[in-house]
Amino acid sequence: MAKGGKGPKGKKITLNVAKNCIKITFDGRKRLDLSKMGITTFPKCILRLNDVDELDLSRNLIRKIPDSISKFQNLRWLDLHSNYIDKLPESIGQMTSLLYLNVSNNRLTSNGLPVELNQLKNIRTVNLGLNHLDSVPTTLGALKELHEVGLHDNLLNTIPVSISKLPKLKKLNTKRNPFPKPDESETFIDSIRRLENLYLVEEKDLCAACLRKCQNARDKLNRIKTMAMTTPRKAIFSNLILPNSMAKESQEDWRIHSTSA
Repeated sequence: MAKGGKGPKGKKITLNVAKNCIKITFDGRKRLDLSKMGITTFPKCILRLNDVDELDLSRNLIRKIPDSISKFQNLRWLDLHSNYIDKLPESIGQMTSLLYLNVSNNRLTSNGLPVELNQLKNIRTVNLGLNHLDSVPTTLGALKELHEVGLHDNLLNTIPVSISKLPKLKKLNTKRNPFPKPDESETFIDSIRRLENLYLVEEKDLCAACLRKCQNARDKLNRIKTMAMTTPRKAIFSNLILPNSMAKESQEDWRIHSTSA
């Protein structure tokens, strides 16, 4: 650390530098990639590029995100992971086009999560893992479009029921939290694998038409399983909850799959 208690100066990002960091994604969207550039403060010049669809400021040294970030009204994808952020601005709730938000591996506390997060009605993925959260705001339960939530590696003792019961939730990562019971994490994950109804009967109790219908459904399922086992397919790392800094090669494929879903 430099004299006077100040942190590292960091790289200066000019408007021209930022413009040269804009890339076109596979699906034709504009992505401003300023990751891994040693940035210590949010570069105000990029507010003039607020028509981009995606913004990546991950793996830098940023401590504060300003309220002005809400000027990115078209933003669908915001990656801030691996910085030093301890609070998100209230204005983030105005970014209603967001589908993906990654703020993992920061210094966020529960007080640093604004209630305005509940205004992100279209968001599908939120990663809050690797932070200092000791509770999760119940307001996340209002985000009915959520498919994936990362809460791993925090200080959580419980998860709000409203989150585990989100109608479209497919992945809820709560691993490595100090839950009272060792199997608490698995309980939350299992609660997502829900069925509308489950009836068990013996074949002799079914009428001919119902029995035929069940047999046809079972045969169809067996054919699908057989095809899946015999047809070679490209690995898509389906068990990854979210990409991380060690999975650089797979992040692009994951991003396209997540935002186009």
